[in-house]
Amino acid sequence: MRRSTVGCIVALTLGILAMALGATAQPAEKVYRIGWLYTGSPPTGSNPFLEAFRQGLRDLGYVEGRNMLLESRYAEGQEDRCLALAVQLVRLPVDVLVAAGTAPIKAAQQATRTIPIVMAWGTDPVAQGFVASLAQPGGNITGVSSMSPDLLGKQLELLTQMVPTASRIAFLMDLANPANSLQLREVQRASQVLGVQLHILEARSPDDLQRVFAALPQAGVHALLLNRSRPEIAVLALQSRVPTMYNGRMSVEAGGLMAYGANFTDLFRRAATYVDISKHVGRVNTESIGVDAAAV
Repeated sequence: MRRSTVGCIVALTLGILAMALGATAQPAEKVYRIGWLYTGSPPTGSNPFLEAFRQGLRDLGYVEGRNMLLESRYAEGQEDRCLALAVQLVRLPVDVLVAAGTAPIKAAQQATRTIPIVMAWGTDPVAQGFVASLAQPGGNITGVSSMSPDLLGKQLELLTQMVPTASRIAFLMDLANPANSLQLREVQRASQVLGVQLHILEARSPDDLQRVFAALPQAGVHALLLNRSRPEIAVLALQSRVPTMYNGRMSVEAGGLMAYGANFTDLFRRAATYVDISKHVGRVNTESIGVDAAAV
């Protein structure tokens, strides 16, 4: 009886050891490193765009710390910092680089021709030279685009319908951003068709915004058109009491008058799909992945 018991203990011990060796022999799940390049500042609370992107990744089975790491870099409003930040991400290296906005996309394109770049949103990637076409982008850039220049004419039209007495409308933009030249041409064309006088205002920093909104009453404008959507801008517009059209619902939820444009939260969620596809395509190119032009 004692010999049988000892034999059972030995067999059980060997079985446990075999299981442990088998477990350690299993290949570890690869951890994908995703670069995140954004022109704004690090979120102090919940960032709806970043959270939408993270949710899109979770829906695809990615769990931070288990099979995915998110390496974030923020230009904090200084677009000339984007290239250096993109180079940092490339040198880590990351498996895929997510760029949100014109300056980050351009910086990512300059930093690498091999690591897949996913646009989380952009204006017109074809006109800006980022991709050859929406169907066959070529190179290493893919993702989603809001195609916002095409929407400005409709935004201006809706604004004049909301404020029919508005004969002088201001357009707030950053002239240093190369993407905005496309938007400026479109809004100028639309203003001529609608018969309204267009007044161009420029703002690059939060201090510029404060100055611009403080001067709106003296500028004699009856309404304001924006190519950006931020809650803090909606607050300034409310204080100035100037009817304002935005390009995203975030500003309306913060108290703004009206918005017409792509669902930016959905753009960031859908960008996660392109991150997942790029993982399977590999590090060389994304020629077979089209660019998704977002619907309104």
